[in-house]
Amino acid sequence: MGHLLGIDTGGTYTDAVLLDEGATRVVASAKALTTRPDLAGGIGAAIDAALAAGGIAPGEVALVSLSTTLATNALVEGQGGRVALVFIGFSPAELARAGLAEALAGDPVIAVAGGHGHDGSEAATLDLAALEAGLAALPAGITGFAVAAAFATRNPAHERAARDLVRARTGLPVTCSHELSAGLNGPKRALTALLNARLIGLIARLIAACEGHLARLGIAAPLMVVRGDGALVSAALARERPIETILSGPAASIEGARWLTGEADALVADIGGTTTDVALLRGGRPEIDPAGARVGGFRTMVEAVAMRTTGLGGDSEVTPGAGLGAGIRLGPRRLVPVALLAADHPTLVHDALDRALAAEVAGDHDGRFAIPMWQGAPPPASGPRDAAVLDRLAAGPVRLGAAVRTRLEEAALHKLVARGEVMVSGVTPSDAAHVLGRLSDWDGAAAEKALALFARRRDAGGARIATDARAMAARVIDQLTRQTVTCLLEAAFAEDGRDWQDRPEVLAAHPLALAGLDGHRGIVETVLRLGVPVVGLGASAPSYYGAVGARLGCRMVLPDHAGVANAIGAVVGQVSMHVEGIVSAPGPGRFVAHLPAGPQTHSEAGAAMAALEAALAAEALRRARAAGVEEARLSTQRRIEEAEIEGRPVFVEGHLRVTASGRPRIAAG
Repeated sequence: MGHLLGIDTGGTYTDAVLLDEGATRVVASAKALTTRPDLAGGIGAAIDAALAAGGIAPGEVALVSLSTTLATNALVEGQGGRVALVFIGFSPAELARAGLAEALAGDPVIAVAGGHGHDGSEAATLDLAALEAGLAALPAGITGFAVAAAFATRNPAHERAARDLVRARTGLPVTCSHELSAGLNGPKRALTALLNARLIGLIARLIAACEGHLARLGIAAPLMVVRGDGALVSAALARERPIETILSGPAASIEGARWLTGEADALVADIGGTTTDVALLRGGRPEIDPAGARVGGFRTMVEAVAMRTTGLGGDSEVTPGAGLGAGIRLGPRRLVPVALLAADHPTLVHDALDRALAAEVAGDHDGRFAIPMWQGAPPPASGPRDAAVLDRLAAGPVRLGAAVRTRLEEAALHKLVARGEVMVSGVTPSDAAHVLGRLSDWDGAAAEKALALFARRRDAGGARIATDARAMAARVIDQLTRQTVTCLLEAAFAEDGRDWQDRPEVLAAHPLALAGLDGHRGIVETVLRLGVPVVGLGASAPSYYGAVGARLGCRMVLPDHAGVANAIGAVVGQVSMHVEGIVSAPGPGRFVAHLPAGPQTHSEAGAAMAALEAALAAEALRRARAAGVEEARLSTQRRIEEAEIEGRPVFVEGHLRVTASGRPRIAAG
């Protein structure tokens, strides 16, 4: 009998769950701390513990599927590799569109002549000599390339030629924009390709860690990865297109919520260590965002679950508010909880906290620590300040005040954190939950000292933030409730369908909305509540979400196995491969089918559409079979745009989308 193994790697925990062959019940589940930078430790510990708990031999595993929030977290936190963008046939002004300049964040751009027109004909000759010169002038440290050319989705020839040259000269991974989207928006395609290139190393390390442990156990089952729309893809495809795994974890959580609860219509809120993800389950299926996934402030062209992701989790940074009565704020940056660091380094943490508590004057860095995230030799420094910080961390975690000694070194530390080479430990909601007795996984005594130290901080009026550790912890949990309620309200207003004449974030913070939540009773009486239940997922959901449901006046569903819902969702989905194409009409009697291999001209619209459909169907089936589907189902969506001229409809453009779907093949025996 074969078993199905689902794995979810999050920012704090890696979960593993075993389902029976028919995916009807949970056989066993386990959690392990996510281990960075070597992810194999956490993945292996979770898999081993799940197999032991279920009494299952490795040879009985017939399918393995992986979901992750690592790509989402990397974009939210501004992390990832350093990449170069090859920008073909665009004007310099187009770098300012679609958030592309912000996403580049100083990474180099090689702008060269080339590109095509809307009909797929060459607009200018591709300047390969300029590309060669640009490659030679690049700084050290580039980990990959993104290539985007004007109208590449109408003719990808220049992107392919540039890709081949870059690979030949550098040997580094290259992402072409036409491989990720059929859309025409060039800067947005470039943004999507850029983010994909930035994530390749991260996802490759994750998949390699998983494959390595499976091989050591002797598990020969296929490895799948969850895409952002909840569908499964092969590990090989996920390596090439890691951008499609953004919102992988949240998409898996939606599938898990449906499987665990049977709810058809609900808001699903999944709280992790770094983010809270909210999506709508309607008619038993997740809503898909027609505009493309938005993560970390960037709107991509990746098809994914319509998800609102906010930097709020159990490990969110706690910071004092900036103004009078501003209170505290959580996120968006993730910290290592003090209680967790103390579990591994008790002497360092307790000695530092005791000294800070004994001092009469509080220091700026009290209660905070810097943690190196590399193994072996330290990463290369980009300047003397980086080098100084890296040198002080060579022996392991230290007090933050010992790692940075000047304001300029603080800026250097921020750069190292953004590159994922260093993490900071400090007060988080997880520490507050330990103080209040809601969690007991790590060092509660260290959490209490850290909260007592934080409570000494002064607000803008000079008053202490809280009287003691328990009062401070209660403030943190109350703030988590407020921000979670706001996140859920924003999602509810966005998905409601009514034209509210304002943005969801404005409506959620409107005085009338807040009065409705308060149940205000005066000359005006107000009531506001959610009309659908909320399914709370995540290991810490039972600790926090009771108060959230009470505040929103809705039924809060906290299912069994909510802490491993993502791992469950990872293994109950289907493979679904989409391929899109367009037929354009650039002139009378001329219809161009823009095939995956390049444009093909026909004299009739029907013939062009038929040729496109045949090519797309073949490509969708090829991808589905490569992903391990033996019996794929094909479905086709058509959209014809016509104009009326002299009372007769005239073909303008035809759109086709072909989907091949099915369950992945499972290992025999």
